[in-house]
Amino acid sequence: MSSVLYDAQGPRAKRRNVLYTAVFLVVVAAVVWWVYKALDDKGQLAWALWKPFFSGTEAYSTYIWPGLQNTLEAAALAMVIALPLGAALGIARLSDHVWVRVPAAVVVEFFRAIPVLVLMIFGNALYSQYTDVSSDDRPFYAVVTGLVLYNASVLAEIVRAGILALPRGQSEAAMAIGLRKGQVMRLVLLPQAVTTMLPAIVSQLVVIVKDTALGGAVLTFPELLASANTMSGYYGNIIASLTVVAVIFVIINFSLTSFAGWLEGRLRRGKKSTGAVLGAQDVAGIGGTAATGAGGAPGGLDLSGPFVGGKHDA
Repeated sequence: MSSVLYDAQGPRAKRRNVLYTAVFLVVVAAVVWWVYKALDDKGQLAWALWKPFFSGTEAYSTYIWPGLQNTLEAAALAMVIALPLGAALGIARLSDHVWVRVPAAVVVEFFRAIPVLVLMIFGNALYSQYTDVSSDDRPFYAVVTGLVLYNASVLAEIVRAGILALPRGQSEAAMAIGLRKGQVMRLVLLPQAVTTMLPAIVSQLVVIVKDTALGGAVLTFPELLASANTMSGYYGNIIASLTVVAVIFVIINFSLTSFAGWLEGRLRRGKKSTGAVLGAQDVAGIGGTAATGAGGAPGGLDLSGPFVGGKHDA
């Protein structure tokens, strides 16, 4: 049996694929065994090094939770600011007005081309020289500033690409019933583009969570990875500490991705047509086109009556 995408495998192809799978599993098992032996020979798998994470809560309450809290606070604040700012910049780049489109394009291309670490360092120097922010809070502000500037510019391009990916007939049909440009963007284009953009937006949000570690490495921001380094110095278990932190990052990002997948599926199911047919008056009410004479408004044709034989029945 053949498929639309590929032909069904023959006996030789099936045997070859089974052989490749067996070889791959053997190689993976060999690599895992080599890593295990290397760690065991160095004493990194000793129970004493892993005990702080499985007996008692000192490691979590003293090191992991405060670092995780700082990571989530910085990432959440950066998301809340970057998402609407990126959407505004993306829509501004699609404006028909040059005085709106060109400055937005300059801002987006400028901050998208600069590494986020440079933006964090610049923000730290800016807050140090020109503001009264305390030295304790300065790393937090600098990390959030760098994340917002960089990720808002990236999200702006995601929004712009998502809107441009929609069929042109969507906007043309909306304008044909009398919607203004702002209404077309708000009521027609953006709701449809959100579903398309959602995977890319979530990927960028995952990047925001991970990039908070840059502030800990350079600006002494006490986020999760920086707390793990301090914790490993206290317990003497660098491999164990980094492994636990890596698992926490995986859980956070996987949860975020899973939620986005659920939300995307819900949005797609919610947009399925109910089969209802709108009348001319309904369309005129949605579009607010009474002033144009649509839907039986004064000065226009009365479209509310039935059509007989292809002609309007007055």
